[in-house]
Amino acid sequence: MRGHPRRGEAGREVSEAGASERGAEVGRRIGVGLMYGLFRPRVLGSWRVPVSGPVILAVNHAHNVDGPMVMGVAPRPTHFLIKKEAFVGPLGPFLDAIGQVKVDRSGADRTAITRALGVLGQGGVLGIFPEGTRGEGDFASLRAGLAYFAVRSGAPIVPVAVLGSTERDGRLIKQLPPLRSRVDVVFGDPFEAGDGSGRRTRKALDEATVRIQERLSRHLENARRLTGR
Repeated sequence: MRGHPRRGEAGREVSEAGASERGAEVGRRIGVGLMYGLFRPRVLGSWRVPVSGPVILAVNHAHNVDGPMVMGVAPRPTHFLIKKEAFVGPLGPFLDAIGQVKVDRSGADRTAITRALGVLGQGGVLGIFPEGTRGEGDFASLRAGLAYFAVRSGAPIVPVAVLGSTERDGRLIKQLPPLRSRVDVVFGDPFEAGDGSGRRTRKALDEATVRIQERLSRHLENARRLTGR
């Protein structure tokens, strides 16, 4: 068990957290410019994101643009858990600089877990794709990571539905939606994942995952009805 920080260690941790938060704010501003410059985001319910304190954004994931889109339209700087395979070439240092968290999905990445809990411990916003990888974006299959972070930190979860990013391929860049196309981002009501007991057992996490999936699926259904997509 870790004891008190050594001399200077606590200061470094606070400094690193501050640098990471500043980086995430820079990333948010870049995202604003890119997403509103390339597309026509329609943002609904962003006022539901708590203005302060730790928050987890649980985002459906059907397209590569979903993460940058949420970073650009969310009202607070967001630190996303991003697979290590994305940290290649010049993109790696850039993602580090804007406060994103590299994660090795092949096993329990303790460094990523510590960094993610650090974001929440400092009252920041952690972005997670609960399905673990890009797919249909329907929250049909969740990994246990979201429940772990929510129960361990006590941070509320805000469901986020990104709709319209996969409807058509762009003509100039097929890896992106068409330029100036509309992408809807719908934020839901924050909720607690735990049952109030404070338990962190495997059974408690499994039960939390079921509750989370029900809330995320319900939000996605409401978002589709609201946007007509």
